[in-house]
Amino acid sequence: MTFELGSTMRVMRPYPNILAFYDGRIPGMRAHSPKPNWLDDGAFTLGCCSFAIVEGDEALVYDTYMSIGHARIVRQTLEQQGVRHMRVILSHWHTDHVAGNEVFGDCEIIASPLTHQALADNREWLENNDPPIKPLVMPTTILPGETTLHVGPTEVEVRFLDIHSHDGTVLLLPKSGVLLAGDTLEDTVTYVVEPERVANHLRDLARMESWSFSRILPNHGSFERIAAGGYGREFITATRLYVEKLRGCAENPALADLPLREFAADALATGGIDYFDAYEPVHRHNLEAVRALS
Repeated sequence: MTFELGSTMRVMRPYPNILAFYDGRIPGMRAHSPKPNWLDDGAFTLGCCSFAIVEGDEALVYDTYMSIGHARIVRQTLEQQGVRHMRVILSHWHTDHVAGNEVFGDCEIIASPLTHQALADNREWLENNDPPIKPLVMPTTILPGETTLHVGPTEVEVRFLDIHSHDGTVLLLPKSGVLLAGDTLEDTVTYVVEPERVANHLRDLARMESWSFSRILPNHGSFERIAAGGYGREFITATRLYVEKLRGCAENPALADLPLREFAADALATGGIDYFDAYEPVHRHNLEAVRALS
């Protein structure tokens, strides 16, 4: 069964200056098509959240969401709350993070050089996917490197990470100790899209662990956890344990026969993540991707 895109989206305010726009993880519900497609199987079924840092009439939107319909609701919600000056910053180039760019086409759209290049390199694929992102509206501002932005009085540190995708961009709010993590951390488990870079992922998970912050808001996670202020630092530990175990499948092939709940038992025991059965196919994909390298 399919539904109008955005009709089930829920808006929450986990922090006074952060709005979260959540959709998906609804049993038996698909947003686009009964056939396999990126919107349902890579975003809606797993649960997807976009964020906006809001101060007065200013907002910094972190990703434009998985459809035009969702992006329109994000923009309308912000405008109804008095926002008149919007900027967008992209966490990385993947479909469910850039599909709504067109709705913000009159705004500054900020991206890292790697994200801009990945969008350019994959533009034909993105515009002819199912569903298509057409036209793909490109970033207008390319960051020269890690930087600090301001939304009113709120300082936002823009940092780059090679986790999940080589072009990850995360936002750290030092005053409140909150990290907007994009897809660098995902509950239940990370989606290994670039298996040849798993060593880089582990390196940057360690780098993230060295930073000072207390709460994490991911783009794919539990509605309840995000609404309550996000995840703790155990989220990083859980992700690291899972990725390390994936790498260990080369030496211990029997691990690949385990279902996700058993494979990730040590990660789940940290309390940093929760088991969600929709991640079983993601886990199988991850195993196949990593084993294909050996």
